[in-house]
Amino acid sequence: MRDADEFDAFYAGSAQRVLGHLSVVLGNRADAEDAVAEAYARAWDRWRSVRDCDSPEAWVRTVAYRIAVSSWRKAVNRLRAHRRDANGHQVDEVSADHVAIVDALRRLGVDQRRAVVLHHLVGLSVAEIAAETGTSPNTIKTWLARGRKALAVHLTTSGDEGRSRAI
Repeated sequence: MRDADEFDAFYAGSAQRVLGHLSVVLGNRADAEDAVAEAYARAWDRWRSVRDCDSPEAWVRTVAYRIAVSSWRKAVNRLRAHRRDANGHQVDEVSADHVAIVDALRRLGVDQRRAVVLHHLVGLSVAEIAAETGTSPNTIKTWLARGRKALAVHLTTSGDEGRSRAI
């Protein structure tokens, strides 16, 4: 119990300073909060050796900074990979109907959305969906019926057109 009390006192006495320092260095408080939280979690995991450092606070500050830099590098590398993958590929034009359908699907519950996509877009039968999801065919039929009904509400346009878009 001594370790926990000692760590709690260390955290209470240093967390705001470390967070403030890293917030200024990174220019983003949310990123700093994530990195500092992870650094303190690592400090707790290694508390017996961290507490014997010349400055446990410096250890946490360094680890938090390295975590933030690593996170930044991963984000940059992900962005580069996406750009590299997109180079030379022509982006297909997306229709307004496509955008409306995707938006309407996002508004459905997960189970209904999965059933609708597997049935209407992938082309699976009710029995195949039931087997894949581990649910009964009647449940799949219910999800499909409710999903279609909800889609109809979300896809009905207001104003001049007064008609529904079809999947």
